Amino acid sequence: MSWRQMRAANRLGAMPVDRARPRAAVRTAVVWEVLRGALAELASDNDVVSVLDIGGGTGGFAVPLAELGHAVTVIDPSPDALAALERRAAEAGVERLITARQGDAGEAVSLLGPDSVDAVMCHSVLEVVDDPEDALAAIAAVLRPGGCASILAANRVAAVLARVAAGRLGEARLVLSDPAGSTGAGDSVRRRFTMAELDSLIANAGLHPRTSHGVRIFADLAPAALLDVDPRSVDDLIALEHAAADDPAYASIATALHVLADRR
Repeated sequence: MSWRQMRAANRLGAMPVDRARPRAAVRTAVVWEVLRGALAELASDNDVVSVLDIGGGTGGFAVPLAELGHAVTVIDPSPDALAALERRAAEAGVERLITARQGDAGEAVSLLGPDSVDAVMCHSVLEVVDDPEDALAAIAAVLRPGGCASILAANRVAAVLARVAAGRLGEARLVLSDPAGSTGAGDSVRRRFTMAELDSLIANAGLHPRTSHGVRIFADLAPAALLDVDPRSVDDLIALEHAAADDPAYASIATALHVLADRR
C-alpha cells in the first residue's frame, strides 16, 4: 500500500496541528500521517494496538498515540526524560496507557520479550546508538509477525547541503567523504544515511521496507519568521511536505528519511 493509499484508508482522524509549536508540527506532519495509516490497519485486527517507542524521551509521539487509545511503552536511557514522560502522560490523563522503561534499543527484547508488540517507533535513534544493526535486530525480534516499524533517520545528502548553505564547506566535505556521514568527534550525530543504506540495514535485520518518505523536505528551508507571522503558511508548508513526501527526487534532499517496514 502506498503512502497516499494509507492516507485514504486512515480511519483514526487527523492529529490536530499544534499552533503553539508550528515548526514542530510541520516537521512531524508526514511521519504522523504514515503512522496513523499503519496503526489504523493494525487496529482493525486488535482492540488495542501495542506500540514500543524506542528512544521516545518525553513522549512527543507516545502521549498523542496514547490519547488515540494505543498502549505505548517507551524505552529510553534517560531517567530524567522518562520522569518528564510520566508527568506529561498524567497531565494528559493517559498514564494507564503509558509504560516507561529505562534502557537502550538493543535491550528491547530483554525488557519486553520476543514477539511482544504490534508496532515499533525508532525515530532519530540509529544515528546515535553504538550499533544500528543490533538495534534493528532487536526491533525485528520484539515485533509480532505482521507488525510494523516506523524508522526515522538523518539523511546524509541533506546534511551536506545544509553545511554548504551555512558556509561550512569543510564540514560539508567531511560529511560527504566520511563512511558514516559524520564530521567526527565533535558531531552530535555519529552517522547519517542515504535511503539505499537505510533500506539495506532494515532488510538485513529481517524486516521488509514497505514505504519510504522524505521528512522535512521544505520545513528547514522556509524562513523561521514566516511560520510565526503568517498562520496560513503552516498549512501551506504541511501541504507541500505531504505532496512531495514519497517523490524520490525530493526525498533525496530531505533532512530525515522515514521508512515504514513490516515483519512478515
